[in-house]
Amino acid sequence: MASIKVKFSPSTVAGREGTIFYQIIYQRKVKQLFPAYHVFPSEWDEDRSMITTPSGSERHILLLSIREHIRRDVERLCMIIRKLETTGLSYTAEDITDEFKRYAKEYSLFTYMGRIIFRLRQNGKIRTSETYTVALKSFRKFRQDEDIMLDSLTAEIMEAYEAWHHHRGVSLNTISFYTRILRAVYNRAVEDKIIENRHPFRHVYTGVDKTVKRALPLSSIKMIRNLDLCSKPDLDYARDIFMMSFMLRGMSFIDMAYLRKSDLTCGYVTYRRRKTGQQLSIRWTNEMQMILDKYPENASDYLLPIIKSPGLSERSTYRNAGYNINHNLKKIAAMVDIHIPLTLYVARHSWASAARAKGIPLSVISEGMGHDSETTTQIYLASLDTSVVDHANSLILSSL
Repeated sequence: MASIKVKFSPSTVAGREGTIFYQIIYQRKVKQLFPAYHVFPSEWDEDRSMITTPSGSERHILLLSIREHIRRDVERLCMIIRKLETTGLSYTAEDITDEFKRYAKEYSLFTYMGRIIFRLRQNGKIRTSETYTVALKSFRKFRQDEDIMLDSLTAEIMEAYEAWHHHRGVSLNTISFYTRILRAVYNRAVEDKIIENRHPFRHVYTGVDKTVKRALPLSSIKMIRNLDLCSKPDLDYARDIFMMSFMLRGMSFIDMAYLRKSDLTCGYVTYRRRKTGQQLSIRWTNEMQMILDKYPENASDYLLPIIKSPGLSERSTYRNAGYNINHNLKKIAAMVDIHIPLTLYVARHSWASAARAKGIPLSVISEGMGHDSETTTQIYLASLDTSVVDHANSLILSSL
């Protein structure tokens, strides 16, 4: 079995820091690793082979940090040795040092998560890759771009990350969104036997908190619909897409953007939700057609004037359109004295809220997307006759 010793080599220059290094001995062969930790001779305890912190030292925090890094490095070396032992194959002291260097290069959080994001894109999971990218950017900002080894993630670090978000006024659900993605990455590393599970997420929130319902009453929807925006084409367009979402039973913006002309047949729009894969049919009404007729026929295969030009990056076009629409909806909200952040998602909640106000059974609207479980929504809607939901929609639209 290989042995590991932590050593200190004083500087040949008086008053300069010396170098800490690791000595790996196996089968009488010695290899050395130099992890770039430097301390003064007075900060090194030769008898115990460890850093000591002199009383009143201004470097106390730095020395504790180096001590912790050394502890992690030694644990990592021990894990590498155990793995090499379990293979049953012969290995050398050089194999141990090479594996340690490879581990340090490949299994930092930033590097490992970057590879996962790359594979997600390769596999066509673009939306998931984007959410992972957002979470990684958030954690990098917290770390001030200082990378960290996967096996160095601790409960204390994750608690500090959560507190950092709280201090910035980030909502609990958003914090949980980032943390759950980081936990998924960490768990994958555990499953791949790259690290041992130290349960760093045990003290941070990873649930989904109930949010304040973002729904407008029908009176506010009417005011938005009746605004004279002829002289403000950008606001008019944002209002039209918002109203189209509401009329289409709160259809999500991504599903609206990717509706194809071929999806509208025999007076019905039939599509599959991109989020769940569930197939839905919605009766196409005169009100919907009136909005569509305001715009030139789409040059692309898409039904609505969102992704208009074939050949361009569809995802970038859709995302930019959504950003601009939501930006202009904020201006519309101010015009009608609405005090909640007006976004396209509000149309989805508002349709559900209007359905409840009309006394439509929960089995028809499944709590109007203000439910606790997406699965429950899928079960309810999948079992309903389309005409029942269309009747509910007619009741709502007739109230406008």
